[in-house]
Amino acid sequence: MDRTMTTAKSCMIKPAWTPVTIGLMVLGFVAFWPLGLAMLAYILWGDRFEGMLRDAKDQWRGSPLKGAFEQMNTTAYARTGNVAFDDYRERELKRLEEERAKLDTMRAEFDDFLRELRRARDQEEFDRFMANRGRSTGDEATPL
Repeated sequence: MDRTMTTAKSCMIKPAWTPVTIGLMVLGFVAFWPLGLAMLAYILWGDRFEGMLRDAKDQWRGSPLKGAFEQMNTTAYARTGNVAFDDYRERELKRLEEERAKLDTMRAEFDDFLRELRRARDQEEFDRFMANRGRSTGDEATPL
């Protein structure tokens, strides 16, 4: 078992300046530049990735933000244990969603109304332009 694990580890690409890693970096830049950039980062800092990941996890464990995020995730839609309150909250959320849907419908209707109003105003301006154009060409056509 240890022998297969050692063999598998020896087949991995090491983060160093070897012909294989340089070739992969160049191919990455040719294919899609972020891939080449990722390979370059792996060559330069790949041996430190594991330590950086461990340090980040340690910092997150002691972070006050972790508790805030966990509290938001657990309390957002979690049941409180009080059935009456949970039912009330679900009814109110459903009512608010229905109100939101009504408001969205009214907004769409108002947008349609404004669009029609603009179209009517544009049509009126166009008709006025055509009437003035016809008058001005008609005046020029009659000799003095």
